[in-house]
Amino acid sequence: MMRMTDMVKHLLIINIIFFIGSYAVPQAKELLTMYYFESDKFRFWQPISSMFMHGGVGHIFFNMFALVTFGSTLEQFWGSKKFLFFYISCGLGAALLHNLFTYYELHTILADLSSMNISSADLHEMLNKNMSDGNYYKSELLIPQIQDLLEKYHFNNEQFESLFNAACINQSGSLGASGAIYGLLVAFAFMFPNAELMLLFLPVPVKAKYFVPALLLIDLYLGLNGNPLFGGSTGIAHFAHLGGALFGFIMMWYWKKNQFHNNRWDR
Repeated sequence: MMRMTDMVKHLLIINIIFFIGSYAVPQAKELLTMYYFESDKFRFWQPISSMFMHGGVGHIFFNMFALVTFGSTLEQFWGSKKFLFFYISCGLGAALLHNLFTYYELHTILADLSSMNISSADLHEMLNKNMSDGNYYKSELLIPQIQDLLEKYHFNNEQFESLFNAACINQSGSLGASGAIYGLLVAFAFMFPNAELMLLFLPVPVKAKYFVPALLLIDLYLGLNGNPLFGGSTGIAHFAHLGGALFGFIMMWYWKKNQFHNNRWDR
């Protein structure tokens, strides 16, 4: 394996510090995780800070393993500054596509509820102060203000479920370096299409030019089938993965087309 390069090492250390810090200071997790941009929990720094947050040991291990494996190879060819620019850009691209799809999801659901003529103030209350103990279906756990609003508008079961889904979308945060990592995967496949890759739990080598597109198709399928509009929930921000990959592909295509050589960047 190629030695760990300097910028990859710095990113690895920052991710570990954020991971440990999120457990040492639990309040920081909500501030640094990225929430939907129309949510009361959203803060302008979250698209950046969320790239360095992770939900568990397995989450950070696999992301950092990929960062070291693919990132070191790319940094060796590009230099530190170009690599960091690419990495952060893919992470921001992931946040952008995730928020765009969330906007589509949320406003599609709200359009179905528009016939109820819910006031904007009441809707804001229900979306941003939606549940107690994380369970909207048990009425005894609902905070009193929300219970009053539900009674005021006489929600039927279908409408109630739609509102619940909308509130969950609005209140759910996303975190992790996966969007940036998917950008690295695309760049690696772009530069080394015939390199053989394999999953840790499926030790069958597959060329990068087949492996990465297959991984993206799986994410697209799970993303479309793992949300309230299409049924089910995987708990994974698949469209963030796809956003990072898309931005990675666009940059690689642009750099190749314009012969964006390493000598235009300072190492």
